[in-house]
Amino acid sequence: MELSIENILLIGSALLIISILAGKSSYKFGVPTLVFFVLVGVLAGSEGIGGIDFDNPRIAQFVGVVALNFILFSGGLDTHWPTVRPVLWKGAGLSSAGVLLTAMAVGYFVHWISGMGILESLLLGAIVSSTDAAAVFSILRSKNIALKRNLRPLLELESGSNDPMAYFLTIAFTALVMAPDAGVVSLIPFFIQQVVIGVIAGYGLAVITRFFINKIRLDFEGLYPVLAVGQMFMVFSLTDFIGGNGFLAVYLCAVYLGNQELIHKKTIMRFFDGMAWLMQIVMFLTLGLLVFPSQVLPVIGLGLLVSAFLMFVARPLAV
Repeated sequence: MELSIENILLIGSALLIISILAGKSSYKFGVPTLVFFVLVGVLAGSEGIGGIDFDNPRIAQFVGVVALNFILFSGGLDTHWPTVRPVLWKGAGLSSAGVLLTAMAVGYFVHWISGMGILESLLLGAIVSSTDAAAVFSILRSKNIALKRNLRPLLELESGSNDPMAYFLTIAFTALVMAPDAGVVSLIPFFIQQVVIGVIAGYGLAVITRFFINKIRLDFEGLYPVLAVGQMFMVFSLTDFIGGNGFLAVYLCAVYLGNQELIHKKTIMRFFDGMAWLMQIVMFLTLGLLVFPSQVLPVIGLGLLVSAFLMFVARPLAV
């Protein structure tokens, strides 16, 4: 089925409703809601019963970037600083050294069992090394889990701040695959630049955002969440433009705003909570549409083996 202006709203709304109903059913089976969103996308894809012809990684990347902005911003707004402060250094360690160790372990395991080149194997390890913020926030919000010893804020902090390391490793190993003679050491300044500028820009723009929201006088309360959306994308794009990590800046900005006095703060937080759920559904539906089962079947054994090693060996050892 070709996506056109005439039917895209019908298809999109149907997939959205089906995903929500499937997610509601997932509680009975103990399966993460986001898995059902992906499955709905696969079934609706070009090789599924829906027959939607979608094979555009650029659009999928754009959807993912927009969605992750909303998810991280919403998660940051809900983060209570007094509970995060005691686990700040633990979270930073997990989101940096933990991601690095996970990537290295998975990379060498893939190289050992598949015979794939070491650089390509490490690139695969880097891609899967970080926890997914959308999945973590979704599970913690949807399940009333009694986690002890500040484990919940630690999980939220790690998932919201591990993108710079994963991003750096992916860029680094991609560059090494394309130019094996280049050294990893030459890429370290890039990683430091991403983190430092991301932190400074995130905090600085957060202060400006808070001042702007509190000082401006809008005629309608409903415009404040819209204003916050515009400022959220401004933080991301401006930080990325000056060489920092936009996702880290957006998360830190939201953490700051969530712990400050804001005009119509509850309205803004409720809006982003709903948008975060919508974006999770849209993002994982899009990822599902990109899946071609005929291409997955030849590598499903290796994929499941690597997934099991990641979940039960690499990540626990790294943690």
